[in-house]
Amino acid sequence: MPTVLIPLAEGCEELEAVTLIDVLRRAEITVITASLTENTLISASRGVHLMADTTLENIIYDDFDMIILPGGMPGTAYLDEDIHIHALLKRLHQSDKAIAALCAAPLVLANMGLLNGKKACCYPGVLLADEWPDIQLCDDAVVIDGNILTSRGPGTAMDFALAIIEFLTNKKTRNSVEVDLVRPTK
Repeated sequence: MPTVLIPLAEGCEELEAVTLIDVLRRAEITVITASLTENTLISASRGVHLMADTTLENIIYDDFDMIILPGGMPGTAYLDEDIHIHALLKRLHQSDKAIAALCAAPLVLANMGLLNGKKACCYPGVLLADEWPDIQLCDDAVVIDGNILTSRGPGTAMDFALAIIEFLTNKKTRNSVEVDLVRPTK
């Protein structure tokens, strides 16, 4: 099964992080969570404490099929300031691996130029079209453009996780997980 890295920064959006971790693991995707610092106990944006599996420094050279950046503030700012995050994103991008970000975290990708020429979405107001003319911004809940996946925020985290499952595995696995979650049908 695919292996996914979810870095957990102080002040990350807990609903996004926990939803992604939980739903991806239901699909038997290997999810590794890593804190940016030596402390693996993270205080998320609403005071919920999350325990990372390891530190980013311990897995910096490991191979991953995807990295997913949860949003939230100041978590996104900490991700954007971290040289290890930038190094991982650059390495995965150069290896044509998948990169995903939701809520405010697409800002990290934009600052690295990874969204240039791409269609993407994010939390309202984080990226403005007149400030980022090289990015085709839209209001879709989930956007997949090549190996770059973006989503809008906490309310779209479940849809994002399911889209990631389908992207990394197949529609059958996504459907199986979705049925077990007892999601309302349209």
